[in-house]
Amino acid sequence: MKKNQEGKKLSASFITGAIALVFLAIGWQTALFVHKAAVTHIAATRDRPDTVYIYATERSERRNLPGTTPTRTRRKEYGGRSPAAKAIREQTAKRTYECFPFDPNTVSVEDLIRLGFSEKQSRSIDNYRKKGGRFRRKTDFAKSYVVADSVFARLEPYIEIPKLDINTADSAAFDALPGIGPYFAAKMVSYRKQLKGYSYPEQLMDIYHFDQERFDALSDLITVGPSEPYPLWSHPEDSLKRHPYIGSRAHGIVLFREHNPPEKWTVEELARAGVLSPDQASRLSRCSLASTSIGDARP
Repeated sequence: MKKNQEGKKLSASFITGAIALVFLAIGWQTALFVHKAAVTHIAATRDRPDTVYIYATERSERRNLPGTTPTRTRRKEYGGRSPAAKAIREQTAKRTYECFPFDPNTVSVEDLIRLGFSEKQSRSIDNYRKKGGRFRRKTDFAKSYVVADSVFARLEPYIEIPKLDINTADSAAFDALPGIGPYFAAKMVSYRKQLKGYSYPEQLMDIYHFDQERFDALSDLITVGPSEPYPLWSHPEDSLKRHPYIGSRAHGIVLFREHNPPEKWTVEELARAGVLSPDQASRLSRCSLASTSIGDARP
């Protein structure tokens, strides 16, 4: 009876040990697989110029020292001879790059590579643009996940993003500005037609509901290109009426022109004569007006 009990205990211990050995083997194989997969992934996806990946293997060796018992020590060995390590070394080799002025919205993939980006990074930037993405400011380019801080610091002085000319932009270009949208884009185009061209950026705030906050959000992104000077001193009355700063005062301007010599044809004189209100005169004086020099004639 006692022997049977000992046999059962021995059998249970053997089974427990066998199970533990199986789990140990599975764990070892899993660790090897994970390590190999990690090394393969690093070698295959290494892409960032400012990041270096290093992997290491361990090996045991015996060191026989005089008068001591041989002991087992460990040291890290970097896989310098492995194909994966060679691939990493080749990809992490110092890249050569150039610095030159560029617009991140139009620069080619080839020029992005010249600037120091990898081909994968360059195509990522290009794909972002093809999907409708746009870099309005330099800081927008810095926010791109493929642009490292050190790379942006090097390239920032060379980034040139042209400002939007509100005298030539179409509604689609206006729509792309922050805080605009289709409604204000259409209004910006139609108001430009009424003015015969913008003379200064703040004229956008003449548009209904186009407040200071909306203007501040885009003021650094726009510019006012040349436009044809407004022919205040030659336009007929019906045309003058359509100007936002004139309106019902058009008839008074016509009478002023008829009863005063050309040398007195100035916005200041119109205000002095009471033809324009102080506010109208202030706004109109900032507009680009056709000259009243030689060659002008009375209507």
